[in-house]
Amino acid sequence: MEKKIKIAVDAMGGDHAPEEIVKGAIEAVKEMNAHVILVGQQQAIEEELKKYSYDNTKLEIVPATEIISTDEVPTVAIRKKKDSSMVVGLNLVKEKKADAFVSAGSTGALLTGALFSVGRIKGVERPVLGTCLPDKHGFTFLMDSGANVDCKAKYLEQFAKMGSVYIENMYDVKNPKVALVNIGAEKEKGNALTKEAYELLEQTDLNFVGNIEPRDIPFGKADVVVCDGFVGNTILKLAEGLSMALLGVIKEEITVGHYKLAAAALKKPFGHIKKRFDADEVGGAPFLGLQSLVVKAHGSSKAKAVKNAIKQCILFTEADIVSKIGDKL
Repeated sequence: MEKKIKIAVDAMGGDHAPEEIVKGAIEAVKEMNAHVILVGQQQAIEEELKKYSYDNTKLEIVPATEIISTDEVPTVAIRKKKDSSMVVGLNLVKEKKADAFVSAGSTGALLTGALFSVGRIKGVERPVLGTCLPDKHGFTFLMDSGANVDCKAKYLEQFAKMGSVYIENMYDVKNPKVALVNIGAEKEKGNALTKEAYELLEQTDLNFVGNIEPRDIPFGKADVVVCDGFVGNTILKLAEGLSMALLGVIKEEITVGHYKLAAAALKKPFGHIKKRFDADEVGGAPFLGLQSLVVKAHGSSKAKAVKNAIKQCILFTEADIVSKIGDKL
């Protein structure tokens, strides 16, 4: 009999918890061969579960009385709130009672807790947060998107290796192209960090294609792009804001006056465009380099994103990415 993969989910994390988190978990157990563990305040979770019919052998509740909010200091919250949904969920992974963990809660607390509870793969100096950025052909995997704001060149080399393993095995991209984010395409461009990282990446067995300027990322010129977390998070936030602004301006322009008829005709293609830029299709950002997968879902995640984050955990576990990253490093 095929073994069910166990995914722990922080039922209390995010702007729409627990309603949307529970709904996403229900959709996941209906569609996938997974066992979901909802971690959080039991009464609140049970009230939401009453709204649905589902196979109760594929879903369980692990009680946790506390919630870590986004305005708390991450290290303090993780240390003091031992019975929070986040800490209890991470400990389930640490104790091998779950294969992966998903949370839409505080990013800082999740990364801090994951590092201390789940632990790093042997040889990994810094775990990294990866994000799928939409591009002309599909998406580009951005690493680091916010976990390590200060980096050494060696970290960037490892980020590139972990990202290459992830993309090749999760999305079947053979020999993925890896690029280093820089202010120019020439090898000699950049600061001390990027120049040293370039030298290291040249010596690896990766398909390293050199530097990439941020403006070229949306054109899909690389499968994996590497930078420190400060630069990566800035790129991510700009991309999110710019895409929302552009879609809003386009909608505004074509829904006024005599363009309304054209807007009706364009509804379907614009729907396709919106889907391609929808972060909910991926579900969340994987925190790579840990002994098990931890996925950071967006704080505004709804059911669709939660379901797809759980799906990502299943595919990750089935592909044995942890062992493959260990081998690569």
